[in-house]
Amino acid sequence: MDIQLKPRPWYIRYLLHILAGTVFVICSGYAIFLSIGPRQLKVDAEAHRIVEAVEAPFREYVDVEGLVQPIQTVRLNALESGFVERIVAEEGTMLQVGDTILVLGNPELLRTIDEEQMEWENQQRNFREQEIEMEQRSLTLRQQALDAAHQMAVLEKTLEQSREECRMGIKSKAELDVLEEDYNYQCRKSALQRQSLRHDSAVVRLKREMVGAGRKASARKFSRSSARIGNLVVRASVAGQLSFLNVTLGQRVAEGESVGEIKVLAEYKVRASLSEYYIDRIITGLPASIQYQERSYPLRISKVVPEVKDRNFPCDLVFAGAKPANIRLGKSYRVQIELGKPEMALVIPRGDFYQHTLGRWIYRLSPDGRTARRTPIEIGRQNPQQVEILSGLKPGDKVLVNGYDKLGEFEELVIDAD
Repeated sequence: MDIQLKPRPWYIRYLLHILAGTVFVICSGYAIFLSIGPRQLKVDAEAHRIVEAVEAPFREYVDVEGLVQPIQTVRLNALESGFVERIVAEEGTMLQVGDTILVLGNPELLRTIDEEQMEWENQQRNFREQEIEMEQRSLTLRQQALDAAHQMAVLEKTLEQSREECRMGIKSKAELDVLEEDYNYQCRKSALQRQSLRHDSAVVRLKREMVGAGRKASARKFSRSSARIGNLVVRASVAGQLSFLNVTLGQRVAEGESVGEIKVLAEYKVRASLSEYYIDRIITGLPASIQYQERSYPLRISKVVPEVKDRNFPCDLVFAGAKPANIRLGKSYRVQIELGKPEMALVIPRGDFYQHTLGRWIYRLSPDGRTARRTPIEIGRQNPQQVEILSGLKPGDKVLVNGYDKLGEFEELVIDAD
């Protein structure tokens, strides 16, 4: 005979389902708690830099590397073409103004100058012949005027004598009329000769001026031509160091070709390259300084090159006072370029938080210093040592400024001070 079994309670039949559902609810709740509640990370206080936000003078400046260069570099160019006959100065030689660097040879130029000298001598002879002709003509005209004046004087005496003889009845009236007509003719002729002499004097004076101008122009042309021989000698135009010379013996050098450079070492400048971010704020005259061996040396910006290349632009700085005693070409210094006068501001030291948070938030410690929470902030100006805080913090707040590459995106940190 079969025995009827009692049915099992429902909670036993569905025990596995109930257990699975309970586990699911617990896990879901924990996940929701973690997503809603603050995520925490325990950190060691000694592994991170904790600083305090304070009101302090903020000096806006740029810290860049500067390279010492000569105050001026002068390029040497060949004024005449030719072959290098002799190299007098070697690279690195200290030169004074006018020192010979190299000598060129140009036979064609020498032949051209000889031809121009012959032409100049012929022109000088022609000018002298013209002057002699003008002198002879003037002498002839003056002689003719002198003869006419003498003849007039003789005629005048003869006419006076004839008039007296006519009154005395010795000569007739007809003879006197002939003499008077001859006298009047000579007067008109003498007047024309004097007028011709005056005109000739003006013409001669004009011709003399033209001849003199032609002689000077010819002399200038020949002088410039002769000076070209001196251009075959390349000389130092300034005092300094011959930095390089790119010619060899026998090499043909074209007119105007660069043959070397001279570095002027009387003064130095510092060349720095800055980010294009500062191109609107860097102007000539801005003060700067370098720190070397616990001493500050002032500089000022003398030149700004407004051409951006590889997101940077160069500027030149000159010393405004003393220079380091052992300054050398090519030596580098850290240069601090001031962008404004110091102003009071809420500041914190620089750290790597800006690179990881882009300056949008920072971990701020609680008053007891046991935890640190993400706090939105707004930053302003920066310099290599400080960051200006515009909002989000107040004086006395303590924050973490470094080690953000290991902190991730946790909302809250637990500070372990042990």
